Amino acid sequence: MTSASQNLERAGEWFLHSGIQEPGGGVARYHLVAEGRNLPVSTEITGYAASTYAYLYLSTGDIVYRQAGERTADFLLREAWNAQLQTFPFECSAGSPGYFFDCGIIIRGLLAVGRITGRQDYAEAAALCGESMARDFLTPDAIHPIISLPDRRPRPYEKRWSREPGCFQLKSALAWRDLAQVTGNQRFQEYWQQALGIALRQHDHFLPGTEQMGAVMDRLHAYCYFLEALLAETHRRECREALLTGIGRVSRYLREIRTRFVRSDVCAQLLRVRLHADALGMVPIDRAEAKEEASALPGFQYEEGGKRLEGGYSFGRRPDGLLPFANPVSTGFCLQAREQWRLHQAGEFQPRLESLI
Repeated sequence: MTSASQNLERAGEWFLHSGIQEPGGGVARYHLVAEGRNLPVSTEITGYAASTYAYLYLSTGDIVYRQAGERTADFLLREAWNAQLQTFPFECSAGSPGYFFDCGIIIRGLLAVGRITGRQDYAEAAALCGESMARDFLTPDAIHPIISLPDRRPRPYEKRWSREPGCFQLKSALAWRDLAQVTGNQRFQEYWQQALGIALRQHDHFLPGTEQMGAVMDRLHAYCYFLEALLAETHRRECREALLTGIGRVSRYLREIRTRFVRSDVCAQLLRVRLHADALGMVPIDRAEAKEEASALPGFQYEEGGKRLEGGYSFGRRPDGLLPFANPVSTGFCLQAREQWRLHQAGEFQPRLESLI
């Protein structure tokens, strides 16, 4: 067994058996290492987990991941979906707001599981949510990040990247592009193109965005979402140019800040973008920097601590060690980045944007 297949197996085992996923299918936001407990279930993180299970199934062929993915998607339809409002609230509780970003991630998770199971009900709910995303969040000049429910009113913006419009929202807008391909409905492609235009106008102002270096690292994570979404537009010159300059920006800031604070997801996201951009003929890969980023990823994976931790990935690292959060999104990004790096080195990597977690 290769070290990379061990990476998939160990991380997959963590998803299946650590308790990060509850028996009903919902997935916790992350595991608090010091307290030995999980935070509550998150609809967004459950959507990410659905995409991760689909990727693990496609990568390994192990039916247990297909079954886990179906259980995860079923939870989203059973417990998270609000049929009256045709949306997925932030939490499975009354009065929870709606987030544009969360809805897009959930749609992409449902479609990913639908591709491996053939279940049409996932795509049907995803399409309804895609229409409500356009109705509730999309404007000619910006995408509202949060709305109140049930009145669907935009919440006032706050000076935090996740609570104001920004180019990072383009990753979630990929859901519209995916829905256009699945349904053949041209409206979804129009929504995607509108979101793309907004993001291209905004992205130059996103980094650094603050003088506080820890907060810049957080914004690198968000900016990588924008870069990931640009991979969908291989033939557009402005997208290739934004990718080229964006990869350079993230790489520079990452290397300036990482001795004080580094997020595992930023390393994984940047590596995934490099691999896809190179394979798609958009931006040639800097092999030395990519190798450096790939070499950093194993250091975020828990090697001990029992089934609650082993195989999962920490949120990040400071000079005194790993941060005490075993994070399902970080784990999904890192397991995928490491596997894609292995395939790249073997000359076998094939870019499939619909499988990008």
